[in-house]
Amino acid sequence: MPKLIYYIFPLVFLFVNCSSSNNDPDTSNPDNNQNTISAVEFIDEFVFPDQEINSVPIGGFSGIDYQNGKWYIICDTSTPPIRYYEANISYTKDGFQHVGITNMIEIKDASENPLEQGVVDPEAIRLDPATNTILYTSEGSINNDIDPALIEISAQANQIRNFTLPENFKANSANDSAGPRHNGVLEGLSISYDKKGYWVSFELPLIEDGPEPTTTDTESPVRITFLNKTTGIAERQFAYELDPVARAAMFGTSFEVNGLVEIIEYDNNKFLALERSFASGYLDGGNNVKIYKIDATNATNTLNINSLATETYAKATKTLLFDFETIRSQLTRSTVDNLEGITFGAELEDGSRTLAVISDNNFNSFFPQLTQLIVFRVMP
Repeated sequence: MPKLIYYIFPLVFLFVNCSSSNNDPDTSNPDNNQNTISAVEFIDEFVFPDQEINSVPIGGFSGIDYQNGKWYIICDTSTPPIRYYEANISYTKDGFQHVGITNMIEIKDASENPLEQGVVDPEAIRLDPATNTILYTSEGSINNDIDPALIEISAQANQIRNFTLPENFKANSANDSAGPRHNGVLEGLSISYDKKGYWVSFELPLIEDGPEPTTTDTESPVRITFLNKTTGIAERQFAYELDPVARAAMFGTSFEVNGLVEIIEYDNNKFLALERSFASGYLDGGNNVKIYKIDATNATNTLNINSLATETYAKATKTLLFDFETIRSQLTRSTVDNLEGITFGAELEDGSRTLAVISDNNFNSFFPQLTQLIVFRVMP
């Protein structure tokens, strides 16, 4: 029987202020926190250096979670080893104390075998303290008819189950008028506030729901879906409207996109949403990123609506919480990079909650990118 593989890597330290340290209660448990958020206040940025573990590059950080004093980061790769990392991250109200990757864990299938090339494309990660299991989303590969998925794995990183997603989430490359868009599927994942299940979110609209956002305002709703953890079946869904692309592509390039890349439910029917716009041709990376508060209290359950473009329904409301443009000048190279993961982190010494956001450097496949970790204080 194959064993869980652990690679140990020395911690990378950034010393800022060693006179104090984080408290370690389970700050991701909503019962320990006030369920109001009025603002977030920038604390600090850390940029990961290029590193390897046993000749395997560290990077592609597309999702992050903090539970019970431990940090988990998933790697966005469809090339083996399919993996997530454990990290040691510590900070105070004044900045980071140390940041380091401690373990790399290879994810296995239900037969405890390593996952093959292209079977999954991981995007988001959450550890469920109630079950001590890890959930991750996969975008699959729509062009190759590999379905997106929500997958639960054990503490030994072996697959336990694959949740039953709605039929219209499935890949169908032969149908260009309906279904999910390639590379625009399950980006976001949150444990529900009531702990009864999990929310998953699309990055882009289903084809039948509306167009991809452009620099001109469009009707581009994405679906956010609740799955019951006991039955594994979708029970509720609502629509969230995407912003237009923030700026046009430059210097003869043409790629532009805006999508929902991560969610957290912090109160019943209330979420934080990480929305990222990208346009090619910019020296600052081309990303414009915002955090919104979502209220789905009065949103229509869209689970049985075939096409959002042809029906009347109520969307969730959104309120801007933070625009990363306000701190761009304080970040390395004035760059807001490919931010994709968000989680509540450790409490500060005064009891304040924190929020951590992390970027996917795409392993520098297209152009030099930063792996940024940015932390905020949450203001009630």
